[in-house]
Amino acid sequence: MLCACSGEQFKFEEPASQSPESLATRDFSASGLSSITGNLDWESKLEDAQVDEAESTLKEALSLNYEEARALLGRLEYQRGNFDAALQVFQGIDIRTLSSRMSNAIAERTQPRKSRSKGENVLAAGMSLHSVSLLLEAILLKAKSLEELGRIKEAARECKMILDIVESAFPYGIRESINEDFKLVEMFHKALELLPKLWIQSGFPDEAITAYRRALVKPWYMDPQRLAKVQKDLAALLLYGGVETSLPSQFKAWGLAFPSNNMEESILLLFVLMRRILYGEIEWDPEVMDHLTFALTISGQFESLADHVEQVLPGTYNRAERWYFLALCYSAAGQYETALNLLKKVSGSSEAKCKPHLASFMLGAKLCAEDPKQARQGINFARRVIDVSINQNEHLLGQAHKFLGVCYGNAARMSISDSERILFHRESLNSLNHASSIGTKDPEIKFNLGLENAIQRNLASAFDNAMVYSDMMATGSERGWKLLALILSAEQRLKDAEAIVDLALDESGSIHQLELLRLKAVLQIAQEQPKQAIETYRILLSLIQAQREHFEKNTNYEALAERKLEEESWLDLAGLYSDLKSWHDAAICIDKAKLTEMFSHRCWHTTAKLFEVQAKYKEAVIALSVSLSIEPDYVPSIVSTAEVLLKMGHQSLPIARSFLMNALRLEPTNHDAWFKLGLIYKMEGSMQQAVDCFQAAHELKLSDPVQSF
Repeated sequence: MLCACSGEQFKFEEPASQSPESLATRDFSASGLSSITGNLDWESKLEDAQVDEAESTLKEALSLNYEEARALLGRLEYQRGNFDAALQVFQGIDIRTLSSRMSNAIAERTQPRKSRSKGENVLAAGMSLHSVSLLLEAILLKAKSLEELGRIKEAARECKMILDIVESAFPYGIRESINEDFKLVEMFHKALELLPKLWIQSGFPDEAITAYRRALVKPWYMDPQRLAKVQKDLAALLLYGGVETSLPSQFKAWGLAFPSNNMEESILLLFVLMRRILYGEIEWDPEVMDHLTFALTISGQFESLADHVEQVLPGTYNRAERWYFLALCYSAAGQYETALNLLKKVSGSSEAKCKPHLASFMLGAKLCAEDPKQARQGINFARRVIDVSINQNEHLLGQAHKFLGVCYGNAARMSISDSERILFHRESLNSLNHASSIGTKDPEIKFNLGLENAIQRNLASAFDNAMVYSDMMATGSERGWKLLALILSAEQRLKDAEAIVDLALDESGSIHQLELLRLKAVLQIAQEQPKQAIETYRILLSLIQAQREHFEKNTNYEALAERKLEEESWLDLAGLYSDLKSWHDAAICIDKAKLTEMFSHRCWHTTAKLFEVQAKYKEAVIALSVSLSIEPDYVPSIVSTAEVLLKMGHQSLPIARSFLMNALRLEPTNHDAWFKLGLIYKMEGSMQQAVDCFQAAHELKLSDPVQSF
């Protein structure tokens, strides 16, 4: 306690369960004045005498002034846990009248010796740095006493006084030459850390943010780990505090580096922390990565997050966790192939002896379920999840069977073998039904079960599952309504399908509403209502034009979807005008579509159909060749090529048959391909085969939706 008077360093002590006698004995010994304290009964004086008597005793024994005596006495009371008594003692110190003297003393006595004049070296009337440190400690202990007593706002104001005093002495920050172990600097650093916490406790997050910025904006030479904690806490408060506070105007001199909102400022702080971690300046802190993950995810900067994950030093995450984390980042960024390649490493031979990473297998199954080309890999991922989670977690087991069923369905549609296709279709329904029996509360299972049944033309079961899905979705679902409408159209209930679309239009928004409008127009065409269909397309294209600017300001996905929908709408109109023999209007619509996407296989297919109805067969073949060069497996172009070849003469029958067989290999439910194949068999005199083809075409047409499922 008396080290300040003896010229030695002392340390700030938290309240401890020590007797006042032991504290006094320790402090007196440190100052070399144990002979004086031996004659004083400190315990009886502190317990029985009033504050004024104890203060008088300290002043007489140690030659202290009024404020120093109270600071020492208050410190002793604080260490004993007598916060009320400590506060009573500290309130007797009028810091406001001393603050200017304290600031002057700090500024003068911390100047480099070479810069001082001879007159400045003699500061007889000035305060010593030990006295200033003692008083700063008194203010800090007063603030902590108020905090312990629940008077948080007052505590914050007291703590702020320390910052004001020291910052007045060091307006440009603390000089690096000042000893970091200096007691005054230590008190100041403690106040820098305490003040924002007090403002948070008192319910003033905006003041807390200001206090954090105050601690960071100038070089106060805090310990790197403590400085990192201040930066991390500020970033967390900016992210989760719920208060938007702009930086002061004087920081705008930073130019383009000036953060415009809380999110940008927090990300900037977290970037700084990650860089310091990578350079070994501070220890690894998983909370920094957690905050950065949240911030970049909310901002949609998934690739930047992946870059930071890749920069993390080896050993921080195990290999499976790192690959899984990166796969999440890249899949969110739309780089599904990169994500799948990472997940394949987790299931590779290098990890065979490690514990199976269930989350990676599940993510792999989910991503593969969304890409038909990866269906077989998805089956492997889903099987791995089932093997790991069997008899353990029914929810994961249900999800694995759901993805397995979807992947089997996609694999069936990609298969070129009839027997394999039949097997995959059966396994798809079995897996989805099994998932439905486990996860009865998951609407996605019902949707996928309805979709798979619809694709396999089990329309009654498809309708039931689609209805269950719609009932399970509290506010409805655009894709659920769309599936219902398509199922009804496949049952040739076109009026009911249009009514479902009208109902869905009232509940949907943005891009989904536009897709439903297009479906409504297609249904009107199927009902031979060309005028109503043209009007619907007019409304659709007007909405697309009006919302274009809105979509450009949103995600790339929405912008691409809007462009694709505009192209499809123009091509639908071109087909409608072509059927009405309004060929000039059809050509205008095709040109509009090509302005949206020149190298579109459907654009060239529609162009070919326009040439075909005008009996320009050579031009039609050229256009179809362009379409198939862009997308070799586009079934409508394959069927149209066969149709044009049939019209060009009997010598092309074998080539036309090969095109149709290829189309049926890719899409066995294409009724148009079956019908054209029947025509070829009829021309060749194979009547029984022709009858079979016509029968298949008729049955498939009766269950054909207006758009593919």
